[in-house]
Amino acid sequence: MDKIGIFGANGRMGLALVEACMQVNETQIAAAAVRSSSPLLSTLVVNKQPCAPKKLCFSNEEDVVASGANVLIDFTLPEGMKRHLQLAVSQNLPMVIGTTGLTTDDMEVIQQAAQHIPIVFARNFSVGVTLLLDLVQTAATKLADEMDIEIFEAHHRNKIDAPSGTALAIGEAIAEAKGWEHDDVARYDRTPVEQAKSQNEIGYSVLRAGDIVGEHTAYFATMGERLELTHKATSRLTFASGAVRAAKWLRNKPNGLYDMRDVLGLK
Repeated sequence: MDKIGIFGANGRMGLALVEACMQVNETQIAAAAVRSSSPLLSTLVVNKQPCAPKKLCFSNEEDVVASGANVLIDFTLPEGMKRHLQLAVSQNLPMVIGTTGLTTDDMEVIQQAAQHIPIVFARNFSVGVTLLLDLVQTAATKLADEMDIEIFEAHHRNKIDAPSGTALAIGEAIAEAKGWEHDDVARYDRTPVEQAKSQNEIGYSVLRAGDIVGEHTAYFATMGERLELTHKATSRLTFASGAVRAAKWLRNKPNGLYDMRDVLGLK
């Protein structure tokens, strides 16, 4: 039985993770953790009423260990994720991480932790997006070098990081296929530029509006034709289901850093 501890269980993704866990056989939610300052603490996850015996209730982050969880999932903000990661390492618990907006130093923390526990880290846990990353690499290697490469992404008004982690993952996959250093070719702002774009760069465009769950398009364009590879998510349950799949796959794996391509057997 997979006993999953969910951090940030009261957020958009946290509630989707709770729903996804409930839909999977041989999976139990061991803990639905929130910050100690949350007004939802000790209330029922389903209807936010006072906690009742043998019902799933929001609990303290510190209670995750005592809950008997054997794998953890975290989609919180970077600072919270790093705190939870320390807890996972101290208790030798595997962890699935979907936090975005991470810095180079944050990624180093994850890589160091992966020496002690197995971790699946992905900027997007959708099966479709994972396949999209393979498709953009094929396009990048097969299409002519004079192609213009642009990435567009759209999310809801409350998403903070921009470009999204998924957009960056798409750009990094293209750069890897082209033999480029991503940070050298990424263009986030063309306001100060006074010359035509180069074909040796990857441009990013961002939209934040309404309740858009997530849309990503990679453009490969030249004179006379354009290839567009697009993924559109209409429900956060898509990402949550992928994360639960990763959590079930991760148990009993050797220490190391994995991604969704490992989970889907694409490597």
